[in-house]
Amino acid sequence: MAATMEDSPRSPEAKLGMRVEDLWDVQEPQLSPNEKLNACFESIPVSAFPPPPSNQEIEIKSDATLAEAVEILAEHNILSAPVVDVDAPEDASWIDRYIGIVEFAGIVVWILHQSDPTSPKSPSSRSNRTAIEAATNGMASLQLEGKDLGSSTTTSGNFFEDLTSSELYKNTKVRDISGSFRWAPFLALERSNSFLTMLLLLSKYKMKSIPVVDLGAGRIDQIITQSAVIHMLGECAGLQWFESWGTKKISEVGLPLVTPNHIIKVYEDEPVLQAFRLMRKKRIGGVPVVERGGNNPVGNISLHDVQFLLTAPEIYHDYRAITAKDFLTAVKSYLKKHDKVVPMSRGLITCKKDCTIKELIQLLDHEKIHRVYVVDDDGNLEGLVTLRDIISRLVHEPRGYFGDFFDGVLPMPPNSRV
Repeated sequence: MAATMEDSPRSPEAKLGMRVEDLWDVQEPQLSPNEKLNACFESIPVSAFPPPPSNQEIEIKSDATLAEAVEILAEHNILSAPVVDVDAPEDASWIDRYIGIVEFAGIVVWILHQSDPTSPKSPSSRSNRTAIEAATNGMASLQLEGKDLGSSTTTSGNFFEDLTSSELYKNTKVRDISGSFRWAPFLALERSNSFLTMLLLLSKYKMKSIPVVDLGAGRIDQIITQSAVIHMLGECAGLQWFESWGTKKISEVGLPLVTPNHIIKVYEDEPVLQAFRLMRKKRIGGVPVVERGGNNPVGNISLHDVQFLLTAPEIYHDYRAITAKDFLTAVKSYLKKHDKVVPMSRGLITCKKDCTIKELIQLLDHEKIHRVYVVDDDGNLEGLVTLRDIISRLVHEPRGYFGDFFDGVLPMPPNSRV
């Protein structure tokens, strides 16, 4: 029998794990471990999920400019926020109150897309190009890692003044970019919905985060992310239900789901902008950088790394031509110079097929990353495992489980890429 925790759990997540343990012990003996877990998570309301340290949910108004939205995200050290429809009536239900979730990375990709010469929307006038360059270079004053967010002044001028001085961005509202890359429609859970529902939405239905709404107030209570779920699972190590599942090798549970032939990658000598174009085109959050003529990954570029095109002086002056390999090198140099520790600064994180789920969860949680590349003994790519993949192996969707759950949910904005 697996070890159990002390009477006093080490964290709120561990306390929640013990609640699952209590339910696990009373499940029908004929049920398989997977069926037991489904039943346990179906019995726990999503309101039981521990709130983040700072439970203040930041909202952005739909008529805010992109510059104002970025300023709000920077001020609160967050990468995304729900967008409130300013035209919604005072007594609107939550589904009429929110129009979606906007991410900082989505705004940056939109900015780059407008200034991309290959874009049909690319401004042609010299004045607009100058405005774009001013806004882009001005973004060098924005730091997205660490507590000093927004306080750095690595270039002359003020970032927000540069941004808002451009007619293009002064007149672009947050609602105007709805449907662009990484714009998510608003689908939320009520506090009474089950953990199982939440886990299935984060895995099978590919949601990155799920707002939980308070029906009485018609507002968001908290937002649950894939990363938060992985952290919760990591805190449950030692409990019987977790050990029965977590001690299995990833290959035993059918991971990796993404095989070498299906991994979207970029070669080290290709322009780094190709990596971000691939992410936009394929609707993915990251790509490995591999050696030319081989299958050995030398690094990983995620969507959030798009920030370095605009913040690192070594990069943004030549962001159109810099290669993926040089981008990785320049970012690491920039992070070291500014004494910052982010996943990219620690190099490529990999695992082998004989790694256990428990080891993989602890690795992902410790490194604060969303994906791990599976390699063989020679370092060649054998697959990819994401947070979503792991959650998908924890639970399964019973037949007809969601029924008409998605009825009435706001439709996906046209041309949306989430």
